Amino acid sequence: MAAPQGAPVPRLHTAPCKRETGGGLRRRRGEMAPRKGKEKKEEQVISLGPQVAEGENVFGVCHIFASFNDTFVHVTDLSGKETICRVTGGMKVKADRDESSPYAAMLAAQDVAQRCKELGITALHIKLRATGGNRTKTPGPGAQSALRALARSGMKIGRIEDVTPIPSDSTRRKGGRRGRRL
Repeated sequence: MAAPQGAPVPRLHTAPCKRETGGGLRRRRGEMAPRKGKEKKEEQVISLGPQVAEGENVFGVCHIFASFNDTFVHVTDLSGKETICRVTGGMKVKADRDESSPYAAMLAAQDVAQRCKELGITALHIKLRATGGNRTKTPGPGAQSALRALARSGMKIGRIEDVTPIPSDSTRRKGGRRGRRL
């Protein structure tokens, strides 16, 4: 099936290149042809969180767990089952010794407040917890600064409650009969 004598020889690439003509058929590497029949649809704004009237307070529950090793700032819905945001002091600082510091707790609380505002939560009930049990019942150093940072960042504060577990009778405390000797 040879071409007749004198006829032009067909080339493999008959389509002119973009660079030569300014608008050919061949595309550069990585470019895709436009899709036919698909126009861009307008994206609808999706609001996360509850639907409420303007100016109405939407409450969440902020569980602040302040031990002497770390500070957790954890926001849930009112039932406590659905987590909205949880940030710890250890997520905000590099050094292990700074995880429980007031500065790390403040940064964590600011992050949480910002996320709550994005989701439409405007007010928080606070549940403050120390380690408790047969250990210390005193909240760690980050508790107060976390609470203060939440209030300063524009969140309304509802009720503040201490939910440290306190035993009515406990298992034996760590340290032995004569206690921890320094």
